[in-house]
Amino acid sequence: MLQLPEKFRDAIVAHARRDHPDEAVGVLVGREGAPERMVELTNAERSPTGFVPDSGEWLRLHKQLDDDDAEIVVLYHSHTMTEAYPSRTDIRWSANTPGVSWLLVSTRPELGDEVELRSFRIDGGTVTEEPVQLVAGP
Repeated sequence: MLQLPEKFRDAIVAHARRDHPDEAVGVLVGREGAPERMVELTNAERSPTGFVPDSGEWLRLHKQLDDDDAEIVVLYHSHTMTEAYPSRTDIRWSANTPGVSWLLVSTRPELGDEVELRSFRIDGGTVTEEPVQLVAGP
């Protein structure tokens, strides 16, 4: 189960709406599986159908994680035209982020002002949905 502080849910949804119609991407970092802070990343593809984090930002993030003895707990991104479910590309990309939750937010037009938010674990190409519990959090 992903315990997601409400403030991060709100900030992730805001990021997804702000970057729409392109996919938004970012991470929640922390320790021992608990998200402590959010880092928005630039989608270098600037695409409504895919994302690639900016390589410089990705490198700086990993250096900061090493310095802080922290880890990526959640990788989030938006789907702007489809449901919040990992695509084949997401599944392939997940090999680069073992052990993290993949939080997807759909901002597809038919949802109107609503969003669909779901979390998954992806291990060796197997996708397993995990419940999201919103918590007051830090």
